[in-house]
Amino acid sequence: MEHLTLTYGHGTENDFLLLLDEADHLQVNPESIAKVCNRKSGIGADGFIRMVKKNDIWFMDYRNSDGSLAEMCGNGIRVMARYLVDRKLHKAGLFPIDTRDGRKFLAVPESGDISVNMGKVEQVPDDIEIHQNGYVWPALHINVGNPHAVAFVDSIEQVGSLANAPVVTPDEAFPDGTNVEFVEVIDDSQVRMRVHERGSGETRSCGTGVCAVALATTLHRGKKLPSQWLVHVPGGTLKVEIDGHSNAVLTGPAVLVANHEVTL
Repeated sequence: MEHLTLTYGHGTENDFLLLLDEADHLQVNPESIAKVCNRKSGIGADGFIRMVKKNDIWFMDYRNSDGSLAEMCGNGIRVMARYLVDRKLHKAGLFPIDTRDGRKFLAVPESGDISVNMGKVEQVPDDIEIHQNGYVWPALHINVGNPHAVAFVDSIEQVGSLANAPVVTPDEAFPDGTNVEFVEVIDDSQVRMRVHERGSGETRSCGTGVCAVALATTLHRGKKLPSQWLVHVPGGTLKVEIDGHSNAVLTGPAVLVANHEVTL
């Protein structure tokens, strides 16, 4: 059994447990991650981040709250960057963090909002539908390094409970599951969003989901790139800028809350 220190933090209330493992000596199994992320029997979090240094570059080993692997997390990488700067493990400024979706560059001030270049956001030409709360909505398949299905609703209240994953058809469009976003357009620069994350359930925010929504809304409204959007999620507001080459920059807060001593 390992006695470990985990740090709890969040980005727009999308929350994480962070484990510093600079020398890459620790392996935490999926069952232990699911246990410590459980909100009833553990500390509780949407995801788990093991921070490893490889070839002088920090790597984000990100897991969903059920212990499953995920390619990328836009809120989690900002929280990790805040940890590195606040704990004097990296200087403030512009620096990279490696992920399973490649290398991401972040602009990290000593305090305040953090920006991360999420890379290319792309539409996948699928005909998909989302079935939820008695409604069926056509949706856009958006790839942000991880998969997203984005549906536009007249009112976010139509979505109902997201205690269970919405049904996305056809099944073969997402063989490994998908994140699902529901979007209510406010005007030409702002939207509201709710999300059900693959492997975590409904969360208060989703960084890659916000980027997916920004591109999907641009296409849905018939606008051309570049574009900018304010995305209002239950946990706050995030800003997304998508350039003419479909690269997205995500900007928002990252907060460290407390340390927890655990035995796994």
